[in-house]
Amino acid sequence: MPQGRHRAPRGPKNADRAPSRRKLANEQRLLALGEAVNERSGIAPTSRRGRAKRSLGRRLSYWSLGIVVVIGGVIGGIYLYAQLKFDNIPKVAVPSEIPRISGQPFNVLIIGSDSRAGLTGNEAAQTGGSSVQGQRSDVVKIAHIDPGKGTIQMVSIPRDTLVTLLANQSLYTNYNRINVNYANGPNLLVKTIEANFGIPINHVVQVSFGGLINATEALGGVYLNFPYPAKDAYSGLNIKHTGCQLVDGFQALAVARSRHYEYFQNGQWVYDGTSDYGRIDRQNTFIRALIQSAKGKYNPLTLNSFLSDLPQGITLDNEWSLDELIGLAFKFHSLNPAELATYTLPTISAGDISPYGDVLVEQQPEGQQLLVNIFGSQLEKPTNPPPNAQLQVIPPPDVTASTTPIISTKTTTTTTKAKANATTKATTKVATTTTTVPGVTVPYFDPTNCTP
Repeated sequence: MPQGRHRAPRGPKNADRAPSRRKLANEQRLLALGEAVNERSGIAPTSRRGRAKRSLGRRLSYWSLGIVVVIGGVIGGIYLYAQLKFDNIPKVAVPSEIPRISGQPFNVLIIGSDSRAGLTGNEAAQTGGSSVQGQRSDVVKIAHIDPGKGTIQMVSIPRDTLVTLLANQSLYTNYNRINVNYANGPNLLVKTIEANFGIPINHVVQVSFGGLINATEALGGVYLNFPYPAKDAYSGLNIKHTGCQLVDGFQALAVARSRHYEYFQNGQWVYDGTSDYGRIDRQNTFIRALIQSAKGKYNPLTLNSFLSDLPQGITLDNEWSLDELIGLAFKFHSLNPAELATYTLPTISAGDISPYGDVLVEQQPEGQQLLVNIFGSQLEKPTNPPPNAQLQVIPPPDVTASTTPIISTKTTTTTTKAKANATTKATTKVATTTTTVPGVTVPYFDPTNCTP
């Protein structure tokens, strides 16, 4: 009997379906058996959907772990590279340093050395390298860094300031300029500052001429606004045009070194007779410009160039660590350069004192007042105070912190050189004001920070 058209396909279809049913039945029995075992063992039953979610979660965890490993590897590689560069920076032992207390304010002595290390032969010749032997501290700045408040205050000590010597008296007598203490390295300078002024030094950074040039060039230079053409025959400064302009390389060093600054006003060259005071002002402006330039540099190639050039002319004390420097960079990366508070130790001219020549002495009580305002309870009683103009050693006066502006008056000589080479001299009183409020006031003829 022929098969009906409806019965013919049913046989194979049912045959195909049978194994599936058997498989499903077996699977259900196994699941039931597993659940029975779990129930006996006290394990809560898990649905198939739950198992699927757990499997998906496990896969996501693996992916997350992989991403973390990759990121960690990259960061680790960057850190190892930075550590390698950091290890290449020359280090020096400074036994007279006071150990830093974590989380508390600390003080960094910044020494601008006149060493020609790191300069090319041409640059060394332009800075008088062939006629200068050894090294002196042309710049003595102490940065008071408060991580808790996020502030940095910087006080400069003029290089001609007379101090009580702790060593080399047979060469320099009992007193001499502060910069003679750096001839054999930073340790004696640190010890002298602590003994004369009671300022504890926790870290040291030394920057030679070459170090300043290399760091500036690695950052692509700095921008300064010159209100007048300027020059300095001693430092090599030669600014021919006014306005905001890029300064790098040798001219950057010339700005920071300029003690014999001249500016072209009303058809004649005018000489800035403030000497080291004027140089300190221009250095502070340059430092602010350098900070501004560094803040905008995130290009890995630029940072690599910067790190690569640091060993050429930069020296750190051997207590610095890479982690400490990275921590400070993160803490102060948003610092506005205009908020960098800069001060100069109040001093007065002692005149031409034999055998020291024309030197400066700390002005009291203004000098002690400034130090108390900046360093507060950190300030210690000096063991060897600096002498006054009569070469008398008198302990500093007892003062309390104050917000009253501190005035230091000095006498300077201004020389005007006209086109006809006629020279006129006028002695004027110039008031130098050091305040407890951050400020960036500079003489009208000096360069200022600018943005192109």
